[in-house]
Amino acid sequence: MESKVGEKFQYNNAGYILLGLIVEQISGFSFTDYIEEYIFKKAGMKNSGYYEFDALPKDTALGYIDLPNGRWKTNIYSLPVKGGSDGGAFVTADDMVSLWDALLNNLLLSQEYTRKLLTPFTQTKKLTGFYGYGIWIEKRNNSVVKYHIMGYDPGVSFHSAFYPNSLITTVICSNKSDGAYNIAREIEDELLLITH
Repeated sequence: MESKVGEKFQYNNAGYILLGLIVEQISGFSFTDYIEEYIFKKAGMKNSGYYEFDALPKDTALGYIDLPNGRWKTNIYSLPVKGGSDGGAFVTADDMVSLWDALLNNLLLSQEYTRKLLTPFTQTKKLTGFYGYGIWIEKRNNSVVKYHIMGYDPGVSFHSAFYPNSLITTVICSNKSDGAYNIAREIEDELLLITH
């Protein structure tokens, strides 16, 4: 333990592994089956899932790692064979838009729990940054300007955001470790110029 409860923010992937074990214990499902049944299906995410690297659906992009010698290799030996509660789902941009729509329209959680999920819980190191219950939140002038989720692993990166002031959703999926961040930042800079 790095600090007392509530003292400071520290992202911890192991917390999501623990959360997955709790979901399995309470639901009686494996974590991936639970998410596919109660999140992906309910949100209409028809092309997303927790797939094994040796049984990927047709048209699935492979992740690539840029080597120091300028060559590339796939990421299949750099990640678990199948993802879990700490990441590793395969998603499409369209499906992520469906996820945001389902979440914001209370199709996944009750209105009360959706509001709790979207409430800043603790401030991060960034002055305008907050973390809720599994979601990053950015505020400016005491108003939420962005909700976002992201993920990075060897050979894959992902960034998706919902901007409540403009009702715009962005989704960037990349099959490179650092492919999503710069694109997301450029889009956000333009969006914030338009909305302010």
